[in-house]
Amino acid sequence: MGTDIDRLALFVVAAEGEGTFAAIPGAADWVVRVDGGGDDVAARALASGADLVVVDVRADAGRGLAEVRALGGLVAATGGALLALTTDADGLPDLMDAGATHFFVDRGDAAELGQAIRFAAQAPSRDAGDRRGRTAATDEDRAAISDWIAGRLADGSPVGVLMIALSRLDILNAARGRAAGDALIAEAREQVDRITRALLGPAGLVVSTGGGDLIVAAAAGPVVLARLAAALDAALARPLPIAGRIAVLGSRWGMAESGPADDAASLLRRAAEALIVAKASDGAMIRIAGPEGAAPLDLLAIDLHLAIERNEIDVLFQPQAPIDGRHVTGVEALARWRHGRLGPLGADALFAAADRADLGIALSDHIQQLVLARVAAWPRSLGGLRVSLNLTAGDLGRPGFAALFLDRVAASGVPFQRLTVEITETGAIRNLDAAAAVLARLREAGVRVALDDFGTGYSSLAYLTALPLDYLKLDKALALGVEGSARHRGVVRAVMTLARALGVAVIAEGIETEAQRAMLAAEGCTYYQGYWLAEPLDEAALLAFMEDGRC
Repeated sequence: MGTDIDRLALFVVAAEGEGTFAAIPGAADWVVRVDGGGDDVAARALASGADLVVVDVRADAGRGLAEVRALGGLVAATGGALLALTTDADGLPDLMDAGATHFFVDRGDAAELGQAIRFAAQAPSRDAGDRRGRTAATDEDRAAISDWIAGRLADGSPVGVLMIALSRLDILNAARGRAAGDALIAEAREQVDRITRALLGPAGLVVSTGGGDLIVAAAAGPVVLARLAAALDAALARPLPIAGRIAVLGSRWGMAESGPADDAASLLRRAAEALIVAKASDGAMIRIAGPEGAAPLDLLAIDLHLAIERNEIDVLFQPQAPIDGRHVTGVEALARWRHGRLGPLGADALFAAADRADLGIALSDHIQQLVLARVAAWPRSLGGLRVSLNLTAGDLGRPGFAALFLDRVAASGVPFQRLTVEITETGAIRNLDAAAAVLARLREAGVRVALDDFGTGYSSLAYLTALPLDYLKLDKALALGVEGSARHRGVVRAVMTLARALGVAVIAEGIETEAQRAMLAAEGCTYYQGYWLAEPLDEAALLAFMEDGRC
């Protein structure tokens, strides 16, 4: 959001043109974009980069309220401001519930309207310390990194962008004092710069954009970018020494990888949109941008209401094998959204949209039924494969879910013993006792249980003692890092030792090289999955893969 009110940019949703604003004293230099509202208005508002969103409710209160509601989620996610212009003070509670942050009851005084606009435009800057605060770089910073990215793209190099926002600096400063907070931020920036230089040299660039925000650009492919992200994530998660004491910073991330349609501006925009979603989320701290042209989360949530009806939700299956070879013994079912406009979207975008639309349970039910129906219809050549499917935090918290799930499996005809359910640490943490009870009931029926993404999230040892588990799934970041430092390998070795002590098998995710597989095998890993074995496959490709002698 801008702070120079003389150069104010407004995104105005109104039926009429700019006449309302032309009469405001001192507004001649404002940039006013008038939009008719309707479909995709949130996407247009986001792309405009405006300092303030204004919705004119005066002519049509019902339509105006709908436009405020369409833009409210975007404003909340970005820490921005939405000013509603109205003539009816009685309608203010509805506008506030819909997402308006400021109001102006019009009495015909243009100067008074101008003051209200200026006040609303300045308000977001007061909230810059919050994790939903602004993240934009200065013009000079953005020009520098845009030029750097444009040069690498022109050379044909793949480019990835990581946008990192150090979280809740207001709370940090309150706990540690402003001086200690500033020192901690400086140390975090130094670590990000040092790690990026060590891994990438001149192929990496780090720009500090003010406050606790950083942009990291990398002229590197997906494997190297993932390694960089894992190293930076691990560094920022560790306690940092400040004046003889230690402190920890939180962070939110947006990530984007260049595609054929990307230029520097679109790549930076997609990373920024992913960061917006991460800041608005109460779950995942890191969001990976979808393809160029992907819609903001509110619009995806709207589309999801129709996706099930249109059969756009699909499932792919990623093979799993014992760590000592390529003899496939199981698959993990992975949800995909074949979006009508945007093409294939992964599970992160799908479930983020479901959470925004309050459709998480309905979506999980649909995917479970879809997986079971597909597996039940498999030919004999696939009949011996174990199948893993994911349960959500919402599933684990539903009264009677264990009985519902077991009835669903029994009705499908798929044997309980062929199924593994996977849960994440962040999913189980909401109610550990309830999760343990649900999983114990499933396990009694013959279903196996895996703790997914182990090594990220909270990584609490309480899960290992409280939950009935058959497998630990080693997070991709740990698996990729096994080729790194001896310290990193020591962490992996400790996980393997812990798993053996508990009598559970370890499945490594995201294996991309023979060296990673061999090193994890030496450490005692049991199973693996990843592109070194096979990418996620549809049923026809899975059948061909198995008939090719891999089973």
